[in-house]
Amino acid sequence: MKLQVAIDRVELDYAKKIAKQLDPIVDIIEMGTSLVKDYGYYALAKEQLGLSHAELLIDSKTIDEGKYEFEKGYEVGADILTVMGASSIGTLNTTYQVAKDQNRQMFIDLMEVTDTKLPEIVDFPDAIYGIHHAKDNKDNFDATHSVEVFHKNYPNVNRINVAGGIDLEQARKLKEQGIAETVIVGGKIMKSDDPIKTAEKFMKVIK
Repeated sequence: MKLQVAIDRVELDYAKKIAKQLDPIVDIIEMGTSLVKDYGYYALAKEQLGLSHAELLIDSKTIDEGKYEFEKGYEVGADILTVMGASSIGTLNTTYQVAKDQNRQMFIDLMEVTDTKLPEIVDFPDAIYGIHHAKDNKDNFDATHSVEVFHKNYPNVNRINVAGGIDLEQARKLKEQGIAETVIVGGKIMKSDDPIKTAEKFMKVIK
C-alpha cells in the first residue's frame, strides 16, 4: 500500500518546504486544490518543489476543459492529475487519452458520483478511482466498509484510493483489508505537531 500526503490550505512557501521534507519518506505528495486555485500550476511544478523520489499529484479537480488542464498539469511535471467523476463522459474520455499519451496517470474523484453514473465510468482500466469523503460532509466515514462495498460492486476496478479523515487505525485496517492501492491522508499528518514523524508512523503501519 502507498501513502499519499495531501498538502492543502497553507502558504506556498510552507507547502514547498514540507513537500521537500516528505519527499524521501512518502510515496505520493499531493498539492491540494486550494493551492492550485491560490497559486496555479506553474508554482506547483515538480522542479519548483524539488521532488526527486515521491510522485506528484496535483489535485486539479478537472470537470471541463479536460485536454487543456491535463496537458498543462503534465507539462509542469505532475505524475497524476485528478478529474471529477461527475464530469461528462466526454471529459473523462479526453483526460484519459491525454494521460495515456503522456504516459501519466489519471485519478477519478468519485465524490458525489451517483449510483446511476458510477457504472458508466468504471471502464478506464489504468485509471485510479478515488473514494473520497467530502470535507463539507460531517457524517462519519467508514473507509474500510466503503472500499469493500465499492470493490464488491466493481471488481474490475484494480486501482482504488481512499481519502477522508483517515487516522492510523483506519490506515491499519485498510492495509489488513488489502484492497486499496493508496491511502490518502491530509489533516491527520499536516495538522499534527510533527508532520514528518507522523508521516513516518503512517508508513510503518501500511508497509
